[in-house]
Amino acid sequence: MKTRRQFLYWGAGLGAGLLLSPASVLGGYDPTWKPGARPERALDITVFEMFKIGPGPSSSHTIAPMKAGNDFLELMRNLPEADLRQADTLQVRLYGSLSDTGIGHGTHKAVTAGLQGVTPESATVEIMDGLYVRQDDTVTIHCGPLSLPFGMGNFIFEKGEAAGAPCSDVLRISLAAGDRTLAEREYYSVGGGFLQWKGWKAPERGEPAHAFDSMNGLLECMKATGKSMPVILMENETALTGMHPDDVRQGLLRFVNAMTASVENGLARSGQLKGPYKVERRANGMFKAAEGMGGADAFLARLSAYAHAAAEENSDGHPIVTAPTAGSAGVMPAVVYALEHERNLKGEQLVNGMLVASFVGMLAKRHASIAGADVGCQGEIGVASSMAAALAAHVLDGSAELVENAAELALEHHLGMTCDPVGGYVQIPCISRCAMGAVKAWNARVMARSGQGTWHPVGLDLTIRAMNATGRDMDPRYRETAKGGLALFYTGTC
Repeated sequence: MKTRRQFLYWGAGLGAGLLLSPASVLGGYDPTWKPGARPERALDITVFEMFKIGPGPSSSHTIAPMKAGNDFLELMRNLPEADLRQADTLQVRLYGSLSDTGIGHGTHKAVTAGLQGVTPESATVEIMDGLYVRQDDTVTIHCGPLSLPFGMGNFIFEKGEAAGAPCSDVLRISLAAGDRTLAEREYYSVGGGFLQWKGWKAPERGEPAHAFDSMNGLLECMKATGKSMPVILMENETALTGMHPDDVRQGLLRFVNAMTASVENGLARSGQLKGPYKVERRANGMFKAAEGMGGADAFLARLSAYAHAAAEENSDGHPIVTAPTAGSAGVMPAVVYALEHERNLKGEQLVNGMLVASFVGMLAKRHASIAGADVGCQGEIGVASSMAAALAAHVLDGSAELVENAAELALEHHLGMTCDPVGGYVQIPCISRCAMGAVKAWNARVMARSGQGTWHPVGLDLTIRAMNATGRDMDPRYRETAKGGLALFYTGTC
């Protein structure tokens, strides 16, 4: 009998077979594709790009726009003083889902804070909650001699997408003096808090120590070198960033601690979340209800409570860790917290698992997308669940084969999931989806372990490409526009 990988490659070689190569999924059979071939461009994303600490409720709508505000502030600082003295208009145009759901996601708050010099990591609860308490509130943007009032009137929410832009979520910030434009930049929020702009070039960095851009490539590298998955990933990370391994571990431990804090903060709070739908925080009650349950029910209730807790913190715009996005920021923290408190693993023991999880997210970003606006919620909750499954499989089981299978199972069973936030708020169905993603992640690891040694016909690499194809075919109404699905039918009164 063929092994799973042999069968995949055999099917790919048929061209018209049921199982296709990565190239065929993306655009027709490619007879030159060979498994394990050196990639044209090795994976060069770092863990500090995949994981970010910042304010919710959406990394695409808050963290990246805040970075855009930071960048434009720096752009203004480089203008001649004479221009700054004459400036009288600062304007922000939003396109795509930044316009459709920007208010519910707090994009206006994020850009405003960024223009004031607030960075995602320095954005406290007090700062974000203090912006636009009333619709007509204004702040003052200072930059050298420039001092301009700034409020909701400075935002223009455009209909549709920006013509010619490479992605759907676009914001244009401009500074003018009368009819004369002093500075302008078009920014692209490409998912997970990643920010690019027109003319952007990827930052220079080192070459990865090991050249691959797929899970199959990593597994083959392990076989060729005799090194473990975390060792190879750490060697790539240090080669890319120039950081010492101890500094990388400390950074990953900081993410672990921030995830734990988001769960604990959420469990400690009650009452209604911000927004018009009067959604009640449920994490605290779910956790208490678990005390009256037994066995598996009690564990699943606690795991769901952990996910709700972090997701509710995200919904209120409080600090969270993107994993890979803010909208999915309840999934991995729930699994991490369960591993710490249900399996007594220490933070340091989770660091290698974080490396493995980040790699899964990197693959999804490279070969598909982690933005709901691009591929629907499968790219957010689905990828988060896949990352969490990989983490749990690594720290509890250790087998690379189980890691790959657990990650694939979790992602496969989120394929086709739409992104349909009610009213553009990251509440319904987003919070409970985080809990379901955490449960699927845990069960994917259990299924992979219990099915060890059996034939699994689909691998993670092909599932990621299937996610990409599915997302690109998805009707735009179901990609974070709040124009389809639950967002269309839920009224807040049913």
